[in-house]
Amino acid sequence: MMELKWLYEFILIIYGLSLIGYFIDFIQDNRRVNRIAFWLLSMVWIIQTVFLLYEVFIKNNFPIITLNDSLFLYAWVLVTISLLANKFFAVHFIVFFTNVFSFFILLLYLLLNAQENLDTHGVQLVHEILVTHIAIAIVSYGFFTFSFLLSFMYIIQYQLLKRKKGFKWMWRFGDLNRLDDYSFKSVTIGVPLLLIAIILGVVWAYVSNAEFYWLDLKTIGSFFVLGVYIVYLILRLINNCKGKATAMYNTAAFLLLLINFFLFSTLSNFHF
Repeated sequence: MMELKWLYEFILIIYGLSLIGYFIDFIQDNRRVNRIAFWLLSMVWIIQTVFLLYEVFIKNNFPIITLNDSLFLYAWVLVTISLLANKFFAVHFIVFFTNVFSFFILLLYLLLNAQENLDTHGVQLVHEILVTHIAIAIVSYGFFTFSFLLSFMYIIQYQLLKRKKGFKWMWRFGDLNRLDDYSFKSVTIGVPLLLIAIILGVVWAYVSNAEFYWLDLKTIGSFFVLGVYIVYLILRLINNCKGKATAMYNTAAFLLLLINFFLFSTLSNFHF
């Protein structure tokens, strides 16, 4: 039983890394990252397929009888379609969002199955998902903070250049284009991490029967922060906004993140 718990955690870790890779490829068109994400997702599919074959040929049970079994088959079908789409169609947008939805379904199946079949270890897995939810959210905040600091340095460097002052400090701040690019890449990593953290939190609340409120300030704030940073990426990718404008936007986004983390947490009904 304990081995299954660790296997479930391994699947979620590999799937999460694959999601991050697909998102980075979607934003930056990085084919090397896409290949890594593809092989990580293939590992998830292989493990799912082994489980499916075990259920069908060893236990003589085709996984469609119960809702929980159907969730597993549903997730397997979505991962299969995603792999085929990644291999034969250059539509990265649909591949990423298919994987996000499939991750949600697979996570829901694993936690429900853990509760039903793993007794103490199942309960432990559910609590570990909560810890993971908090940890990943904080890591995403770390990347957003790093991005903010780079944007703040960009603004200072920009003002120094504009006023033609502080030339002896400029080399310490770094090149404007480099600051802008690193800030963008940090947000690119932070967004999928926050998305995964939110998915983990929602599924944990559903499975653990916690007092979850969609209208809770922290819940709304987390979705809002995610949306704000997604808009930042859209501005960069579609409108090709760079430089001072995005640095100012990124700074404002970080202030909203701080409000969500410090103020909304104290006003939340179930967050710390």
